[in-house]
Amino acid sequence: MWTERLLQGALDTLLMVGLSSLIALLAGIPMAVILVTSDRGGIFEAPLVNRLLGGFVNLFRSIPFLILMVALIPFTRWIVGTTYGVWAAVVPLTLAATPFFARIAEVSLREVDHGLVEAAQAMGCRRWHIIWHVLLPEARPGIVGGFTITLVTMINSSAMAGAVGAGGLGDIAYRYGYQRFDTQVMLTVIVLLVLLVAVIQLGGDRLAQRLNKR
Repeated sequence: MWTERLLQGALDTLLMVGLSSLIALLAGIPMAVILVTSDRGGIFEAPLVNRLLGGFVNLFRSIPFLILMVALIPFTRWIVGTTYGVWAAVVPLTLAATPFFARIAEVSLREVDHGLVEAAQAMGCRRWHIIWHVLLPEARPGIVGGFTITLVTMINSSAMAGAVGAGGLGDIAYRYGYQRFDTQVMLTVIVLLVLLVAVIQLGGDRLAQRLNKR
């Protein structure tokens, strides 16, 4: 019985983190590209767009996850029809993770040697080709490392969300470990979370090393 409950909690956590991280990845990289290319001196210079998007990213990054999750309750209910369970947790997790990952990806893109961009421009490459064939390939190791950090952060946030009704391992730790003073349950959940983080960190580090051709 406990094995099935822990397995279901682990699957719920993986579902929350997996879906939210996929959306964060698909939205975060374009946001990072826009932040870099629209800045002053960028290949798509647009200071107003840069300031507006930068302000949006900074706003959501500055709000603690628990407060953000509570503040988004009406929006979450409008999107998924409920504020309880795994699917309800996906909304705040995504909105917390996307700007966080976008900033990390932005840093990686800014670290690309500007000489490569200038060389591509001198060869007559179009601006979209520079993004696709210069900026993104050169920044891949940093982006992968940043996404790994984002995943680890999301696992921590998912445990916090589980403690307030989102399900997953956090819910098990809170309901059956904390409220019932069951130390064994708490320790088991902690071990599972540590193992999950370790596997993700190891996999992300190795992938980043393989992509790093410097």
